[in-house]
Amino acid sequence: METLEKAGLAVNYNKIPSTKPKSLPEKVFIWDETLRDGEQTPGVALTIDEKIEIAKMLDEVGTAIVAVGFPAVSDAEKKAVTAIAREGLSRTSVAAPARAVIQDLDACIEADVNEVPIFIATSDFRLKYQLRMTRDEVLDRLVECVEYGKEHGLVIDYIAEDSTRSDMEFLCQAYRAAIDAGADKICVADTVGFVRPEVMKHIVREIKTRLWTDSKYKVPMSVHCHDDFGLATANTLAAIEEGITYPQVCVNAYGERAGNAAFEEVVMSLEELYGIDTGIKTEKLYQLSRLVERNFIIPLPLHKAISGDNAFTHSSGIHSHGQLTHSMTYEPISPTLVGRSREFHLGKFVGRHFVEYLLKMGGISATPEQAREITERVKKTHEDQKKLQSHVAFENIKNSLKSLRTGVSEREFWAIVFDVV
Repeated sequence: METLEKAGLAVNYNKIPSTKPKSLPEKVFIWDETLRDGEQTPGVALTIDEKIEIAKMLDEVGTAIVAVGFPAVSDAEKKAVTAIAREGLSRTSVAAPARAVIQDLDACIEADVNEVPIFIATSDFRLKYQLRMTRDEVLDRLVECVEYGKEHGLVIDYIAEDSTRSDMEFLCQAYRAAIDAGADKICVADTVGFVRPEVMKHIVREIKTRLWTDSKYKVPMSVHCHDDFGLATANTLAAIEEGITYPQVCVNAYGERAGNAAFEEVVMSLEELYGIDTGIKTEKLYQLSRLVERNFIIPLPLHKAISGDNAFTHSSGIHSHGQLTHSMTYEPISPTLVGRSREFHLGKFVGRHFVEYLLKMGGISATPEQAREITERVKKTHEDQKKLQSHVAFENIKNSLKSLRTGVSEREFWAIVFDVV
């Protein structure tokens, strides 16, 4: 794209000064949640070896923080977190979350991590129905746990769960209390993916207005977005436009319910659309994506941005011809930037120019009439394929994939209950 810009052949509106957000940071630090929130994808249960393999790859690509698991969940989970913490990852801070409960923090300390994001909700209805606590009780618990973590030499972050549905005054009161107690970072959590990008900007601006006027409270901010309305990546970028520097992401957008902001989408958007340094080796993104997909056993949609099989595949004859004339004709970036290669799909939309290109690459000489006939026969071959067979195969594959979604059935649950009670 840069070459085309210099030649005056393309305009990059992303670089026009008037379109650049005033609070945009120069550097962003990627905080990965694949091994924590990502593993909460229904049906996923990683082995210790799989977790270590993913953690090492995340470290290799340059991830700043990796939440490697939730030690308080089980002894097996704590064992996995401990194993990763002792792997000696060189580039990343190994983190593990804790509820605002001392026992959770103890589990993190025993697991030997160096960073603990503490979470407790701030929305009034969560306090009333889930936590059954008053605002004062939440603040007291939060302060106690932050202080406890700092006393044990941990980097402590405070995640205000359900931030985007919380009263702004109390939300900022909780942030101040956490910072006063020693919190190193604070996080805005769009826990149910409920806001629009413009609303996310408003929330971050409000928090900064109320906190950053006092230098004491000007600590780094993080954002954690869920994809319930398909806006996780957009909301994450909106928060960064307002100055947030620690976006929380999951590889392949995996995660609870509809998933989280996608690691690869956020990174490439920041690098290519905003010109922000993420510290990530983008040429390894596809390798990372495939590793996580294999270990999660959750197939990516073919059309998934950046990492889906079709992301750099061209089917239309017009598009294929365009790509053969110049690689940027129908691609925003070179696939090599993310460790991929360009592909062309032969089917009903194939064009004569691409057929002629393939013939040339194969060292075959054909007349224009022969090239046209080959093109038409390729189109017809695709159109004549039995769609009914495709439907049957699709349903079989879909059912097979459902069988890979592991967990405990209702029948197994009640068998356990009656064996115990």
